[in-house]
Parts: sequence; structure tokens; C-alpha cells
Amino acid sequence: MDLRIKLTALLTLFAAGAEAQSPDIHRTVDIEQVTVTERRILEDIGARKTVLDTVSLRDNVTNSMADVLSQASSIFIKSYGRATLSTASFRGTAPSHTQVTWNGMKMNSPMLGMVDFSLIPSYFVDDASLYHGAGSVGVTGGGLGGAVVLSTRPAYGTGPGVRYIQGIGSYGTFDEFLRFTYGSPRLQTSTRIYYATSDNDFKYTNYRKKDYVYDDDNNIVDWSYPKERNKNGSFKDFHALQEFYYDAGAGNRLGGSVWFTDSRRGVPMLNVDYKDESRSKNRQDEQTVRATVSWDRYRADYKLYANAGYTYTDLKYLYLGDLGNGTLQEMIHSQSYVNTAYGRFGVEYYPGTKWMFAGNVSVHQHFVKSMDRAIVTQSGEATTVGYDQARVELSAFASVKYRPVERLGLAVNIRQELYGSDWTPVIPAFFADYLLSRAGEVTVKASVARNFRYPTLNDLYFMPGGNPDLKTEKGYTYDFGAAFGVGDADGVRFQAEVSAFDSRIRDWIVWLPTFKGFWSPVNVKKVHSYGLETKGRLAARFGRGWSLTADGVFALTNSINYGDPASWGDESIGKQLVYIPKYSSAVTGKLGWRTWMLTWKWNWYSERFTTSSNETATRLGRLEPYYMNDVSLEKLFGFKRVGVSLKFAVNNLFGEEYESVLSRPMAGRNYGLYIEITPLFRKKK
Repeated sequence: MDLRIKLTALLTLFAAGAEAQSPDIHRTVDIEQVTVTERRILEDIGARKTVLDTVSLRDNVTNSMADVLSQASSIFIKSYGRATLSTASFRGTAPSHTQVTWNGMKMNSPMLGMVDFSLIPSYFVDDASLYHGAGSVGVTGGGLGGAVVLSTRPAYGTGPGVRYIQGIGSYGTFDEFLRFTYGSPRLQTSTRIYYATSDNDFKYTNYRKKDYVYDDDNNIVDWSYPKERNKNGSFKDFHALQEFYYDAGAGNRLGGSVWFTDSRRGVPMLNVDYKDESRSKNRQDEQTVRATVSWDRYRADYKLYANAGYTYTDLKYLYLGDLGNGTLQEMIHSQSYVNTAYGRFGVEYYPGTKWMFAGNVSVHQHFVKSMDRAIVTQSGEATTVGYDQARVELSAFASVKYRPVERLGLAVNIRQELYGSDWTPVIPAFFADYLLSRAGEVTVKASVARNFRYPTLNDLYFMPGGNPDLKTEKGYTYDFGAAFGVGDADGVRFQAEVSAFDSRIRDWIVWLPTFKGFWSPVNVKKVHSYGLETKGRLAARFGRGWSLTADGVFALTNSINYGDPASWGDESIGKQLVYIPKYSSAVTGKLGWRTWMLTWKWNWYSERFTTSSNETATRLGRLEPYYMNDVSLEKLFGFKRVGVSLKFAVNNLFGEEYESVLSRPMAGRNYGLYIEITPLFRKKK
């Protein structure tokens, strides 16, 4: 397709989040019309893929990837609040069914199988892509819902660069981001630092309690819902990311990244907890180091690459309770150590413009030690309960992509994985796309895949409750969709995509209570997840510096349990899985005028059930639907030696009272003020 592109320095500055170092941001420079011819690439034939743009990632320094995904994608984020556990449900599946990689290395915990997206600052991610359903087979196995691919890249430029952002928000919240960069023709380096602290003690109306008014005869004559504060919710998060990239010449590039996280978070008290804040404490501390190195060799018709990495995590959860005499005693002291070594080697080969062959082999070696040091026996002596296990995970991948004619594309992906001493069956995926019309850029896509996910180490070995007899989860995923685009990049342009999916998963792993008093995982016979995903984008440019963009997503997700009843009274069969909204939607609108930008964000989630029987008779069985509105206004200033941006944001504009997770209240209307400073260095002539 041919696109006519007319660029302006001002619009480029907004899109890059004020990273451009121009001393005069008020000046608009028109360049001559350029014609760009885009060939339909082979890599993404038939796959349903969502690429998150830089504007979404850099919208707000306070954002984590949990915030970005909930606003810019059809993924549902189950969040306990800011700086608390935030997990992803991709197409109605469990958090462990969403595979996540960073610079090629898995981020999913080998213990839990999931990723806490609240611990990933969006300003530490340069490229983010979502592979829906069958498309995840090209990334890794186990993505029964999909895969999220995160990566960093060089901050291309010459000479030094500095960027600093300070954020001040409600509830004693402070966010700071600092980045140093240096670039030369061969070497690119970057240092990023992010630090966030907050009392997080917002006020809310507690609809789970009642304050009663009594008369002289102790009869209830009136009642009201109490006003309370979020208790024990303070947090301190520190992240540092060091990167280097070196062009070694002859098509060779070396890279390395080290990411350190130190997170210390209180676990907020439930709004049904009647204990005084001073009588109990919940805290979760995590220190994680992730390091990767890479080598890429580019040639005209092939690419070779190799990666290696290492992850260390020290995760601690403490619960302290009052013994009755005002002294806090450790009731739970759960400590886990994870060490993972990673390696991958791959090749891509292009024998012309119609064929692409690719393959890679990757290995993750996990060492996990998980224990609770505060278990007290009947004799009153403390003992330690846990497990110490190692497991190797090997994945081999091969792919063939073929475009016999310009309109038609076909692809086959094959993957097989080893976990421990067990192999999964072959994981195949088939893709096709066809360009129906060049005029409307109408393309139809279809795919089908079989996939497997093996149990996590906690599923197998957790004490007490691990089940070593668990089966591997397995399923088939089918996709069909269409995409189109109309309009002109110079004026008004609209793009949209809609897809239907159907996923049938057998031996789904669920933790259920046992008669022995603890929970244990079992295989549910079958879960059927199906629905629709849509996304659209409207972009318009007007005269006199005006611009308008609107991005929207909508998802219809049915995730139904069709497993065998766990007991004669099991009412979960044929019901929606817990915490999966049937409907969800998000819209982001941006109105720009010269150096001003007004942004509006809107989210909506339908009801979510908290019990597998979808019980609605009580307030505890159902979470109400809710709407969320956030608005911000940003102004850019251009000075001779520095670029400055001021931004004021109002979150939860209409003070919506809601819960994302049962008995976890969320903040009402709150505010943030942000200043961004970018020194402008003179370039040597």
C-alpha cells in the first residue's frame, strides 16, 4: 500500500513524549511529500497481534504495564490497587495462561506461573506486543490465552542526553524517573532509575460494614456506612535499568541489560477486617535482578542471534498478629528464592521475498527454594515447611512462512517442549491471511493451534497441598478476523480490526479447598472460552496545529466451566469463571493544539462473579459493573537550553466507588502533578 506522509516537528515531539531535543518546539517545519511503499511482512502472517505504541507506554510516569494493558488492550487486569498484585486474564484464561517475555527471557514465575504487571514500570519498556491465541506459539509454549512480549532498544542519538520527571500525587505519592543516555556511531548506553513512594491511605465509604445507632433500650434506631482509610497500603518501589548496545561492524550487534527491582509493599487490610491496624501487619518484599546479553548478526538473506540471561528473586511475605498482649508475633514468614539461567540460539532465513524459514532452541534452568519459617507445631516448637526443587524447561521451535502471491500468506509454526523429564506433544499452529481489497486495505485472517501448559512448581510441590499427579493443561484455539483502513494520513484516517476466537481447554488446573483444611490443585475436565475482540483507531489532523486521535477496544468474553462436578452439590458447571467480566471496553482520546494536549481515558467492565456458582443472592458473590474516567492536560515549553513539560491529571474523575477484587476498596477521585525536564545539549559540529 502507498501512504503519503506529511511530518511536522511539533507532532513528532508529542508522539515521542518530548524526547526530541529541539530548542524551538513552537516552530512547525513542513517537509516535502514522501511516498513510502510498505510490503506486507512475512513475520506476522495470519497472527492476531497488538502493538502498543510509544504514546501509550509513555503516557504517565506513574503507570505500570498493568495500567497500560488495561487501557490499550483487550486484556483484563485483575488489580488489588496501585502497587499491589495485578495479573492478566487474556481471553478469559487464568494469569498463568499469559506468557510474558522480556528481551527474550521468560518473566513468568516458575513457582506461580504468572507475572505481577504492577512491578513493571512502563518507562522501562520500549517495545510491547501482544500475541493473541495461536500467535503465542511463535513466542513460547503455554500461552493458552496469549503472550506479552516486552523489550528494550537503543536510545538512538549522538552525545549525552538527560531526562527527569517528578510526579506529586494524592495520598502522599511521589514518583521520580531519571534517564541518562549517551550515543556515538558505534555505542549506545542508557541508565534508567525509577523510585515511587506513597502512604496510599485514601478514604473510602465501607459498604461492607455498618455503624449502628442505639436508643436507651439498646434497640437499633439508625445505621450508616462508615468512612474509613486504606490501612497498611504504603509502598516503596525502586527500579534501576542499565543497558548498552554496540555495533561491532559487519552486521554484528552486541547488547546487554541489567534490571534491578527492590519493592517493599504493605498488603492493605480488607474492608471486612475489624482488627485495629496496630494489631496486625502484612508485608511483601521482593528483590529481583534480571540480566540479559545478546548477539545479532544481520545479512541480506539471513539473521543469526543468540541470547543468554539470568534471574534471581528473593520474595518474602510476612504476617504479624497480636498475641493478645499487644506484642506482634510472626504468624507467617514465607520466603522464596528463585534462580533461573536462560539461553537461546536462533536463525531466520529469507530465500527471496516469498519464503521465510525460522527456528530456535531455548532453555530455562530453574532452581526454587520455597519455605514458611513460622509454622508452629502442637508442641509449640517452630518448624520450617516448604520445598527445594530444580527443573529444566527446553523449547524447540520451527516456522515456515510463504506468500505465493501478494494477496495471500500462509504459515506453519511447530514447537515442542520439555519440562523436567517429560515432553509435551508437538504444538502446531497454522495461519493464513488474504488481502480482499487494496482500496480499503481489507484483510481477513485465520489461525488454529494446539497448545499445552505444564504445572508450576507450586502446583506440584507446595507444602501443604501440592499435587504431583497433575496432568498437563491442553487446548485448541481457533481465530478468525478481519481488518481494514480508510482515509488519508494527511487528513482523517480510520483503522479497525475485529476477530472471533474459540478456545477449548482440557485439564484446566484449579486450586480447591480440601476436607483436611488446606487448598490443593486439581484438573478440571474442560473450560470453553469464546468471544469477540475489536479495536479501532481514528486519527485526524486539522489546520492551525489541531490534531485528534481516539483509540478504542471492546471484548466479549465467555469463559465457561464444563468440567466434572467436584461434588453432588457443585453448582459451577456451565457458569462463568470467577473474576472474568463478560464485557469490557476502553477508549483513549487525545486532542492536541500546538503545545497543548488534552487526554481523556474511559474504561468499563461488566459484573464479575466471586464464586464459581455465580451466586448473586448476597453482596459478596458479585462485583458491580463500573466505569472509570481519567483526564489530563499537558503543556510543553521550549527554552533555549531546556525543554519542559507540565501535566495535571485527575484520576477517577467522577469519584466512582468500586472494587476490582472482593473486599479490596479502590481510590476515589485523586490528583497528580508532573514536571518533565529535558536539558538540550549542543551538538558538536
